[in-house]
Amino acid sequence: MMNYIPTSQIHIPEGMIDLGVGDPDFALLPLDMLHRAAEACFAKADPAFLQYGAEQGDGYFRMALAGFLSRGYGFSVDPGTLFVTNGISNALDLICAHFTRPGDTIFVEEPTYFLALRIFADHDLRIVPVQTDENGLVIEALKEKLAEVHPKFLYTVPTFQNPGGYTLSQDRRDKLAQLSQEHDFMIAADEVYHFLNYSDRQVKSFAAYADLETVISLGSFSKILAPALRLGWLQAHPEAIKRLVTSGLLDSGGGLNPFTSAIVRELLEAGDLEKNIARLIAAYRSRLAAMETALRRELPQAEFVTPEGGFFFWVRLPGVDAEQTQQKALEYQVGFRPGVRFSSHTGMGDFIRLCFTFYDEENIDEGIRRLRKCLEFSL
Repeated sequence: MMNYIPTSQIHIPEGMIDLGVGDPDFALLPLDMLHRAAEACFAKADPAFLQYGAEQGDGYFRMALAGFLSRGYGFSVDPGTLFVTNGISNALDLICAHFTRPGDTIFVEEPTYFLALRIFADHDLRIVPVQTDENGLVIEALKEKLAEVHPKFLYTVPTFQNPGGYTLSQDRRDKLAQLSQEHDFMIAADEVYHFLNYSDRQVKSFAAYADLETVISLGSFSKILAPALRLGWLQAHPEAIKRLVTSGLLDSGGGLNPFTSAIVRELLEAGDLEKNIARLIAAYRSRLAAMETALRRELPQAEFVTPEGGFFFWVRLPGVDAEQTQQKALEYQVGFRPGVRFSSHTGMGDFIRLCFTFYDEENIDEGIRRLRKCLEFSL
């Protein structure tokens, strides 16, 4: 007999504080806001959103999304450059399916988002890591790799990177876009954290380069609204969008997620998404400060750069085998993600990734205290 009936990916034992969970707090998911948007959608009594959707995505939704993005980015976004996806994971899978073949080479940051590596493995792609530092992808290191091999695309999380937390500088963004043209490779920019900025520092989205055929900007509502919506977008040159729109998948099944996009359209047109993002920023800014304070107090040996946005602290613990320590940490009822998971070549052994968004300040403080006790025993 089944005692546990799963409803989400998250299953944390009672009493456990798992600072490795990279998800929004259940308490911050906007249930009432989405309820109102759904009611407004159904009140129109127009069943069109229950039909197979337009291949590129519902036109009215893309217009509403373009308005939101234009306000957020500070430059005009053309709805015609937007393609609706089932989130960034789906967008990456589509890019792999339509722009690569098994055995092709792609570049990724070192470290990188570990579940993206799973998607690339599904397509049997050869992965080459490129060095990063506190300002993101190292351009000189990229040039060295380009002299040796030609990638189909480069996958980057340029803003508040997962797991590093760092942001690619504007100068490096410009140089990366230029290199993509000179060496004829695509940039798949995963910008899932772009709007979760807790500082005054501003950088351009890669959507600003969408007039180049080599740049695709990927966005999602997973972190700024709710993951279960499975709704996102990509912004790209019309030629890239044409390859996706004419795929057999869309010819057979229609556009992706027309039902959910109709509901989210109501929310966008009401201005509620900006309100939700402001609410999240206020909560996450406080939780980030709580984690930084706890790390400096409890783990003075830890090496890290405080992120200015996003979800994560990327922490180096000199002399610690993070994978072995992860198992020991279970005895102290605390969790984290070891750095080796974020390496494409099993490096980063003394790094850990900690998330500050899933728990409130009190639990963050207690979690770091438990981690300190665990490390005291391990060392």
